[in-house]
Amino acid sequence: MKEEEVILVDQNDQPRGTMPKMEAHEKAELHRAFSVFVLNNRNEIMLQQRAAHKYHSPLLWTNTCCSHQRVGESNIEAGKRRLKEEMGFDTELKELFSFIYKAPFDNGLTEHEYDHVMIGYYNDQPNINKQEVADWKWRTPKEVKLDMEENPELYTAWFKIIFEKFYQHLIDNLVENESKG
Repeated sequence: MKEEEVILVDQNDQPRGTMPKMEAHEKAELHRAFSVFVLNNRNEIMLQQRAAHKYHSPLLWTNTCCSHQRVGESNIEAGKRRLKEEMGFDTELKELFSFIYKAPFDNGLTEHEYDHVMIGYYNDQPNINKQEVADWKWRTPKEVKLDMEENPELYTAWFKIIFEKFYQHLIDNLVENESKG
């Protein structure tokens, strides 16, 4: 089976080719990625705990799902595909913002991503793919923020970056969604 490829991009998210995923992480090449946050009608975020065999960040808690877009796939299409593959459900997604981050790991790999952050809403239990996800839970943004401050080692590097940098953005979207309900 051919290794999955990532889309290499410049600082403006313009594609500049593809590269095998592992090679991109070994060379710290900037590539396109996405992170999905799913919330319920109680404004709780569905968190996932990464599977134990993941090549980086095993058993750490993170946003609902994240991965890499494929060539020819929109950000929303990629987010919906991976949400179904990892968490076992479909929901509508909306892109909120994007940003670039770089996070080196102890195993010599580096995430250097142009990350597109999306939000969706869902109220049922997921049907998790045990090959991808060890566990899941609902938590309010405030609970996540407090736990992340007390136990940062329990969370993925990118999730801490997103959450620290865009906590207020998430709160604003929760308030906006609450007023629609």
